[in-house]
Amino acid sequence: MPAISSVLTIRRVARMLGEDEDWLHDISNAMMPENGACWIYDLDDDGILAFTREGIDNLRELIETHRERRSIRAAATRALSGRLR
Repeated sequence: MPAISSVLTIRRVARMLGEDEDWLHDISNAMMPENGACWIYDLDDDGILAFTREGIDNLRELIETHRERRSIRAAATRALSGRLR
């Protein structure tokens, strides 16, 4: 694996992917450094979530997975509500 030379903040990644920053934060919560996520700290001790290029690729996969799950849940809800009528 090549050395990491830069990371992009979650705000920048959200803009790049056209996604909501808070939603990305929620779905990436379980990502670890080996998945390409890391925390950047400055003097104020507030951490900023950031991603390597590999992390962005992993995040794209997470986005797709969450969208598929949401779609399946929506279809199941529609089917269930149709049966209850």
